[in-house]
Order: sequence, then C-alpha cells, then structure tokens
Amino acid sequence: MRLHDLSPAEGSKRKSKRVGRGMSSGHGKTSTRGHKGQNARSGGGVRPGFEGGQMPLYRRLPKRGFTSIFKKEFAVVNVEDLNIFEENTKVTPELLIEKGIIKKVKDGIKILGEGDLKVKLDVEANAFSKSAQEKIEAVGGKAEVI
Repeated sequence: MRLHDLSPAEGSKRKSKRVGRGMSSGHGKTSTRGHKGQNARSGGGVRPGFEGGQMPLYRRLPKRGFTSIFKKEFAVVNVEDLNIFEENTKVTPELLIEKGIIKKVKDGIKILGEGDLKVKLDVEANAFSKSAQEKIEAVGGKAEVI
C-alpha cells in the first residue's frame, strides 16, 4: 500500500449541505435558518455560556480562594530516582534532563525524600526537602542549593 492508495472508509465522508441554491433544492430562501429571530440574522446567535437571560451557571456558583501569580512550580525529583547515577557524580539540572528524569525545568528543581539513596552524589537543585537533604548527606554526598 502506498500513500496515494489511502482513502477514507466507505460512507465516512458525508457531503456538506448546500444551502441557498434555489427553492427546488429544499434548502433555498431562508437556507434552513427559519423566519426572523436572532439565529436567522447574519452574525446572530448567542455567546458561549448564555442561558437566555437566566443567571448563568458560572455566575451562580460560589467563588472560593485565589491563584497566586507569584507561585513557584518546581520540577520534582525523588531521592530514589538518583540511584541511576554512578558514585561521585555531580548531578545538575542539565544532567537530569539528559537522563530523562525530568522533562523541563519550570521554576526550578526540588529534590524530595521519597525512597532511599545508595550512591554518594553531589546534587545541585533549587530546593531540597529536609528528609532529602538528610538522606543525601547520610551517604556522604552534598546537597547544594543553586
């Protein structure tokens, strides 16, 4: 099979309705829009969320809390994920991306203390949890804030 042999499945492509092509077509004159009214006019219709004048749902529901515009979003790495590195490796954000542990550095990297660390490493990150820092230093490594 080649690219030029491909075609849509039988019956999957429906022809578009051709409106405004004369009375005998069955879709002439008002072109399936009916007589007068908001939806019959050009540019007519209602905006998304409009409920005919009734108080819309998004205004009926209570609003709670707020979203801080200063919030930092860290890329999270657990201590157990660092076991893939060899002894005495200097773990940097670039190395973590290269090894596929994180996809991208958002506002920085935070190392969390989930699991156990078996390898001595020098870890550079923007933030460490207390337990992660203790586990890194327990095996003789260094936790360096950048």
